Formats: sequence, structure tokens, C-alpha cells
Amino acid sequence: MKIAVKTLDNKEAGNIDLDDAVFAVEVRADILHRMVHYQLNKRRAGTHKTKGISDVSGTTKKPYAQKGTGRARVGSLRAPQYVGGATIFGPVVRSHATELPKKQRMLALKTALSAKAANGQLIILDAATAKDAKTKAMAAKLAGLGLTSALFVCGEELDRNFALSVRNIPHVNVLPSDGANVYDILRHETLVLTKDAVENLTKRLAA
Repeated sequence: MKIAVKTLDNKEAGNIDLDDAVFAVEVRADILHRMVHYQLNKRRAGTHKTKGISDVSGTTKKPYAQKGTGRARVGSLRAPQYVGGATIFGPVVRSHATELPKKQRMLALKTALSAKAANGQLIILDAATAKDAKTKAMAAKLAGLGLTSALFVCGEELDRNFALSVRNIPHVNVLPSDGANVYDILRHETLVLTKDAVENLTKRLAA
């Protein structure tokens, strides 16, 4: 697949051949759904917790006799029916992460890239760099490219001035090529890859 390369000033900078094994695979919604589910589950903190009866502070003494009082049997004032007592079957600290085979994770990333390419929502830049960290100037350049919601995926390292220039622009994010992921690709309208990112992603996913 051949696609035009642009500069940040929206000028032509030649063409690039995209590997069909990475950018032209069948778009499967089920794979994308599994991957987003996997990512969102993995990022959950899982630190929610309620106090069981062993966690509640208080006496362990039996409040009154088992028989002869006419009242219900009670073994502890820390029981759940009392104010300040324990919570039964409450949440505990745990991991919410689910499993997804590596091959399916790789396929999901290729599917996300292919979906953007198929929908005309993929832009290739020659480079994502800036001489100065000026947000206003960068916002004007992005407007010239028609970008309102975009994820920039650069090479192995981000250009510092470029990253600083876009960090306060709403709905625009920047990631190195190693950080490219399905969730961030799908939640932005346009995917912008540099030529270095294309090379790195192809090397990573075509094998």
C-alpha cells in the first residue's frame, strides 16, 4: 500500500510503501473489543476494600449469654448487623487483569492500524519535530492539517520541543513507537505516524 508523506506544514514529502501484513489486515471488531477490554482491565487499580470481621476494631467478648435472655444469638458486636460492624462479601484488594494471548494482542494492534488506514484516518509525517516549544504555533500547524483529535506516534524517542508544544492542546497526544496501543489509537479520530514509527511498527509486527 502506497501513501503520501506530509510535513507538519502540510506540504508533500514524497510517498511511502506500507506493509500490507501490518496496515491492510482484515478489520475484526471482536479482536479490537477483546484488546480494549484487556487494556482497561489491566489499568484498574483494584485497591477497593471493605473491613471483614477480623479487620473491625472492638471487643471479642460475647455481649450476653447464648440462652435465657429471649434475644437473638450474638457472638460479637463487630457482626455486620451492628453500626460500625463488618461488611459481608465486600470487595477485596485484587488484580482485575485478564489474560489475552500475545498473538491476539499483536493482531489487535495490526487491526487498529489497518482500520485507520482503511477509513482514511491515517497520516504519515516525515518527522514530528519543532524548533521551539510554542503551543500556539503548533496548534496552527495542526489546524492546517485538519487535526482536531489525533494521536502522534513517533520514533523510539520523542522530540522534546514537539512533545511540549502539543501537550496542552486538547484531544492531541504523543507516544513513542514502543507505546503504540490499541486503546489510544481507537479513541483518537486520526492516527499520525512518522516515517520512523512506520519502520519500527513494521519491524515489530511483521515478524
